[in-house]
Amino acid sequence: MAQGLTLLRLPEGSEEGWRRLVFWLALEEWAVEHAPGSFFVWNVRPTVIFGRNQDMEAEVNVPYCVEHGIEMYRRKSGGGCVYADEGNLMLSYITECPDVNQAFDEYLSRLADALRSLGLDAVRTQHNDVLVGGRKVSGNACYATKTGCIVHGTLLYDTDFNDMERAITPSKEKLESKGIKSVRQRVENLKNCGLLFGLDVLKSKLIDYFCKDMRFLSKTELSEVLETEKTYLDENFIKYGRRN
Repeated sequence: MAQGLTLLRLPEGSEEGWRRLVFWLALEEWAVEHAPGSFFVWNVRPTVIFGRNQDMEAEVNVPYCVEHGIEMYRRKSGGGCVYADEGNLMLSYITECPDVNQAFDEYLSRLADALRSLGLDAVRTQHNDVLVGGRKVSGNACYATKTGCIVHGTLLYDTDFNDMERAITPSKEKLESKGIKSVRQRVENLKNCGLLFGLDVLKSKLIDYFCKDMRFLSKTELSEVLETEKTYLDENFIKYGRRN
């Protein structure tokens, strides 16, 4: 069942930025101001993305990421450190709802329902995750702006858990507080949960569920997104959460 959102698409033939995670974060910022009520699904090169208040050195295995070409960025929402790669879908839900809790509730309920419609026993948790078979397949974060809320999250399909476990270094205390010994123990890929189709079909089905129509950005609008992306590429922001 389409949920009434608009699918945002980049200009046809415009591939610049599609594989940089922070490009899509910049698109979220643009969308919450210019296109509330929109949705998009994307995936990226291997990347670690950490929350606005996190200590990069404490949460990320920086030497491992540098050695293996894993990109590292900070986002403007809170929450924990996340690993993403080509086997992981990223979901962006843009709403003019000004309340973070309400926006979170709407999105998580819809995502869990979308996965249940695909035959999965999906449930949402109070920690803003979605579980299938008791394991985490989606982690999410949200932040409010002057014009609405941005909710974004992961959806694990065929993510490389070896890289995930080595690139992210949560403290032992944080893991124990969740009753687990490792990142890998807590998560699962949807391809191992009985899903009978591939990543591209999953993406299409999610779009069909969430969206009722489509909008292409103009070249001018794309240029505006690329300008916003520069704020995420600032070295001070990446390392310390502030800009020059």
